[in-house]
Amino acid sequence: MRGVLLTWPFLLLLLMAPALAQKAVPRAHEAAEIENLVDAAAEFLDRRGPGAFEEFRKPNSPWRHDDLYLFAMDLSGNVLFNAAHPHREGRNWIDERDADGKRFHRDFVDVVKRYGSGWVDYMFPKPGGTIPVVKWSYLRGVTISGTTALVGAGAYVD
Repeated sequence: MRGVLLTWPFLLLLLMAPALAQKAVPRAHEAAEIENLVDAAAEFLDRRGPGAFEEFRKPNSPWRHDDLYLFAMDLSGNVLFNAAHPHREGRNWIDERDADGKRFHRDFVDVVKRYGSGWVDYMFPKPGGTIPVVKWSYLRGVTISGTTALVGAGAYVD
């Protein structure tokens, strides 16, 4: 009986470990701002197609300011647009791993395929930086010139 009683706290700790280890999340007002931005970007992409990227790239605009920027990729992992990291455009990043080994682009695609939109956490450097920090991105499925894709933006949480 004593062995069973000692096992319960251990099992409870095991079940709680993922929640205890969860990374910090964006503040509610920040998350709402990002969701609104991505939703507006998806609607703008529906109207303008890839021509919207020119607007999304402009610094100090409603689409891009501080560390907030938009990105888009097709569901195969090809980056169609990245305002802060244009060198990533035109390349496939589906198997890229973050500093923790997470294949976050696969998670982006999975969230969009399963739910249409949602949040993914991963490690990624801020624009102009090289040290990965926690980032949460909100993603939404879109169609860009007949290609099923996603558009997203995120918050760095450090």
